[in-house]
Amino acid sequence: MSGFTSRNILSRKGFCSVAVLGGLLIGSIPLQAFAFGFDDVARRAEELAQQGYSAPETAMPNELRELSYAEYAQIQYKRDRDVWSGTGSPFTLSFFHEGMHYGSAIQLNSIDSQGDVHNFAYNPDDFTYGDLNIPDGVKNSDDLGIAGLRINYAINDADRKDEVMVFLGASYFRAVGRGQVYGISGRGLAVDTGLPSGEEFPRFKEMWVVEPSQESQYLTIFALLDSPSVTGAYRFVLRPGDDTLVDVQSRLYLRRAVEKLGIAPLTSMYLYGPEQPSPTLNYVPAIHDSNGLLINDEQNGWTWRPLVNPARLMMNRQETPELGGYGLMQRGHNFSDYQDLDARYDQRPSAWIEPLNDWGPGSVELIQIPTDNETNDNIVSMWLPDGEHEPGTPLAFDYRMTTTVDEERHVDPQLAWVDETRRSRGEVVRDNLVREADGTLSFVLDFVGPALDGIGSNANISVQASVGDNGSLASSRVVPNPATNGWRVFVNVKRENTSQPLDIRAQLMRDGKPISETWYYRLPANG
Repeated sequence: MSGFTSRNILSRKGFCSVAVLGGLLIGSIPLQAFAFGFDDVARRAEELAQQGYSAPETAMPNELRELSYAEYAQIQYKRDRDVWSGTGSPFTLSFFHEGMHYGSAIQLNSIDSQGDVHNFAYNPDDFTYGDLNIPDGVKNSDDLGIAGLRINYAINDADRKDEVMVFLGASYFRAVGRGQVYGISGRGLAVDTGLPSGEEFPRFKEMWVVEPSQESQYLTIFALLDSPSVTGAYRFVLRPGDDTLVDVQSRLYLRRAVEKLGIAPLTSMYLYGPEQPSPTLNYVPAIHDSNGLLINDEQNGWTWRPLVNPARLMMNRQETPELGGYGLMQRGHNFSDYQDLDARYDQRPSAWIEPLNDWGPGSVELIQIPTDNETNDNIVSMWLPDGEHEPGTPLAFDYRMTTTVDEERHVDPQLAWVDETRRSRGEVVRDNLVREADGTLSFVLDFVGPALDGIGSNANISVQASVGDNGSLASSRVVPNPATNGWRVFVNVKRENTSQPLDIRAQLMRDGKPISETWYYRLPANG
């Protein structure tokens, strides 16, 4: 077993149908170093797009298909059989067995130092099966293959290689940095997510991993994506560290018109937290892989959107004429914020997406789905390009995904940022010091950051707050917070129609000028 538990790898619906930050850019590793490279994958994707779509075979035996989560987790790859183990390679590979809802095999290959391509074949002897009573005839079925890929690296202990990246299910992947555990997922592509017509799940049908040298600090993976509407060529350059970087190069070829094309989609989970407290008594104060969406648009600045678990599906977009980056973030990594010894939500990273070529105008969409437990990924965010998406011209979207627990790295140092959002009833304190509800809903925001350093309590600090048409602003005020060396904002609102959401915004001001990111909370309907 690796340093990360099977629960952390597999416990999210997103895997089903759902240090050094140095500049390793897409162009910094020459493609001509390989006899097989990105251009070859792009040609295959383009040729595939000219053909009709063939759905993957799913002839997995029932004995494997009907496994529960706990049963499937017992099937483990033998670590002494890791690819490149014992060669001095800094990276090794291990594989996932087919089972449960992972019933479509991936064609996996390696590219050796001479540029030659070698196929990885499924072998039941590479796996242990725990106490599962799976017949040999099932294990040796000709219908079985490799379901997914683990990439291992000595990120936490020089004497042990832990998982740093996983590809499993459709086009889903996860990565972690030093001391982190799996939480948020990335995806190669999202198609028609949230539309009444139904979502399409493109899948990586074939992958190639370039064999690293003993001195390699990165690993290169190529992938061929396929779906009824689109094909794609991908190149992932993985660089583990305190922050793990994944540079993604992609070329997309449409088979048919696509209404909604989601670029660099992220999938996460939010059950409850201070932003939306648990409706039931629980000693765990927060359960989430992410607690907010951060957007940086060069024209519109920085926006922080606390997440919610709505009573019904909630979707909305924010225009980004010139996207600087966006990410589903986990602001807060103190164990006391979560108190969960098993899930360790305090160690789950944020994921930040930064374009590496010109994406043009578009919008970031946030989809928030109701859930009553933490096993379901209910948060999706992606970037949607403007315009029509018709077959003909390839689409190129390159980006860097950073997994980090150092969220201050992804804020504007000239602006304060929201350290925590707390939702509460509005109160009034009577002369006898008794607190009474005042009929409003209150949001308490703690702004922190270097932009507030040295600002005395007598400074001309104010809050600019507003609400949408479905409510009114009852009051807003700001006070110094000496405990954080920041400022605390109180925003009290009233909503008119509880069956409709209410948009609330706030920003810290000094002498009438913004000195913070914009806080934007969408109060969910009936919630």
